[in-house]
Amino acid sequence: MDWPSVYMFKFIVPIEQITAVTGLFEKSDVITKVSKKGTYISVTAKPLMYSSEKVIEKYKQALQIKDLVAL
Repeated sequence: MDWPSVYMFKFIVPIEQITAVTGLFEKSDVITKVSKKGTYISVTAKPLMYSSEKVIEKYKQALQIKDLVAL
C-alpha cells in the first residue's frame, strides 16, 4: 500500500461504547449503523492514514475498548 492512504476500519461495539470508538476518529470519517435490536452498533471509519505503523497504533487504541470486535 502507498502512504498516505485512506484506510477502512470496521468495528462492532455495544451501543454504550459508541463515544469511545468514535472518539478515535474525526467525526466526518465515521459512519455508524445500529443493530436491529439496538444493543450493538457497527462503526466504519475511513481516515487518511500516513503509515502502517499509524494503522497498528489505531487498532491498539481501539482494542482497549471493552467488548469491541474489530472486523
